[in-house]
Amino acid sequence: MTQTTDFLAPARLGRLALPHHLVMAPLTRNRAAADGTPTDLMVTHYAQRASAGLIIAEGSTPNPVGQTYPNITAVHTDRHVAGWRRVTDAVRAAGGHMFLQLQHGGRVSHPATTGLTPVSASAIALPETIFTPGGHRPAAVPREMTAADIRATVADFAAAARRAVDAGFEGVEVHSANGMLLHQFLAANTNRRTDAYGGSVERRVRFAVEVTEAVADAIGADRVGVRVSPGTTVNGIREEAAETGELYPELVARLRGIAYLHLVHADPDSALFRRLRRQWPGTLIGNPVLTDLTTDAVRDGSARMLAGGADLVALGRPFLANPDLVERLRRGAPLNPVRERYFMYTGGAAGYNDYPALDAAPQPSSDSIVAFDGARVA
Repeated sequence: MTQTTDFLAPARLGRLALPHHLVMAPLTRNRAAADGTPTDLMVTHYAQRASAGLIIAEGSTPNPVGQTYPNITAVHTDRHVAGWRRVTDAVRAAGGHMFLQLQHGGRVSHPATTGLTPVSASAIALPETIFTPGGHRPAAVPREMTAADIRATVADFAAAARRAVDAGFEGVEVHSANGMLLHQFLAANTNRRTDAYGGSVERRVRFAVEVTEAVADAIGADRVGVRVSPGTTVNGIREEAAETGELYPELVARLRGIAYLHLVHADPDSALFRRLRRQWPGTLIGNPVLTDLTTDAVRDGSARMLAGGADLVALGRPFLANPDLVERLRRGAPLNPVRERYFMYTGGAAGYNDYPALDAAPQPSSDSIVAFDGARVA
């Protein structure tokens, strides 16, 4: 892409012509049915935000054991495909584009939610409680994946990608970030294996590479992105700076021909960002750290990300609270505040579909909202 700081200028992502450079980041919101099928609430929610240049829909599990929390979306049955088709049809009718994030939680799961023992790179439990349908519970010790488990999971990701395309998505994002299963293979503190998937960084990146290659083979590399979060501490992940500096260049070097690389909490001034930008030949999506969610801060952070080398800018909470975020930034209008008190997981329309657009009538007070106490923004 031609470098620019004008985030409202037209952009491209492979074969897709985008109206601007702003991407809606995937956000876990726990609004699916109990079996993972998207609901009417989700049809409305995503259609409201169709003015994003690209929507990357929330992490959806490729198989039953991959489910993280209650009411998380999935994409491994015909019912899931039909539910997601309603969402993509609504967004497309409103002029939008959508990718779907494929997310396997690994050890970020619980038998009380799935009825299954979680699986992971190694039998190391999440060092914190996890939210289940019955409330917070101590994390379960996952079962270390066998070679057969790994092969089956790679196949499940590929099948989920095909289902996502059947559901009307224009591509998928492989979630290798934020302490989920693929990240559990990458990080040394969650991967104690001694086989071909553990030990050196070359071996620890192998699972993520195999998943990405299988997904690309299934639907075409130009429909595939990968999300990574170098240095994150989410979900019990620990990465020392020296290890991070070796791990992600190795991973990126082995991701070939796909549509994009998505860096979470990216700092365009950091040495690692600059190294990965030089190394990565394709589209790079940068997800900036925004502590101030005012109009000026979002505009400045987006322009800075592009100036630092990103091709597109992924925004989460600004899109969450502002269905018409692009128009607000275009006009320089104030942004709606995110309702942090309820932390976004209410289970209904409140705090989800009732954020007002510009010039809309005031919405009811959110003081009566009951919080969903558990999951995190992905």
